[in-house]
Amino acid sequence: MNQPDFLEVNFFDVGQGDSSFIESPGGYQVLIDGGPSSRILEKLGEEMPFWDKTIDLIILSHPDPDHLSGLIDVLKNYKIGLIATNGTVSSRPEFKEFENLILKNKISYITIKKNQRILIGKNISFEILAPLEDFEGREVSDFNSSSIVARMVYDKNAFLFTDDTTKSIEKKLAEENIDLSADVLKVAHHGSKTAESEIFLNAVNPKIAVIQVGLNNQYGHPNQEVLDLLNKYGIKIFRTDKDGDIKIFSDGENLKFITQN
Repeated sequence: MNQPDFLEVNFFDVGQGDSSFIESPGGYQVLIDGGPSSRILEKLGEEMPFWDKTIDLIILSHPDPDHLSGLIDVLKNYKIGLIATNGTVSSRPEFKEFENLILKNKISYITIKKNQRILIGKNISFEILAPLEDFEGREVSDFNSSSIVARMVYDKNAFLFTDDTTKSIEKKLAEENIDLSADVLKVAHHGSKTAESEIFLNAVNPKIAVIQVGLNNQYGHPNQEVLDLLNKYGIKIFRTDKDGDIKIFSDGENLKFITQN
């Protein structure tokens, strides 16, 4: 549960997948992705009071199962105020069930696009930096390229959520001469070698890097080259496979972090 006057960001250990839960000082709750399974329900149950069965906003970064599947269980067990996606569609059964639950539960639904801003209360905002093109109604061969990249700003602190975006997208963002700076970087694609270029890391200049990754996963994530690059810049690395759930508090100026292990 959130401490008064603190923004709380939880990077859940949901195995080989992504899920982050954010609560503003005013109690506004945001869930970014739901991981690959019903494990997300256990995580939410630990963070939210037993009587709280509402979530203000769910953001689905892209419809790959390791980000989407857990959200199906969330939609079955919680009342959702708003769902935001990048607009892509998928023929996979998980996505069809996700769509059906949105209709069945009459959940408000929007497509978010580059340069939009989502306000969380009075003083916290999500700046949408990607996807770089309009994917509404499209099914693409590589959903990672359509991933939402969002920079969350709370006074002097910033968090950058890169989801599964690719090096080529990161490079384009770095070349746009926009503000990518962040105290905390959620490392793209579980630390895969397909993400985290040096030019992007220079632009972000994070103090902390969080890698959401499953223990002993079959993909060899995180890639050693990515770890070496983060270490080269003296960035403190947290990994859900080693540290469990990672909780970061911000008062708008200072950060405090807590790990499960």
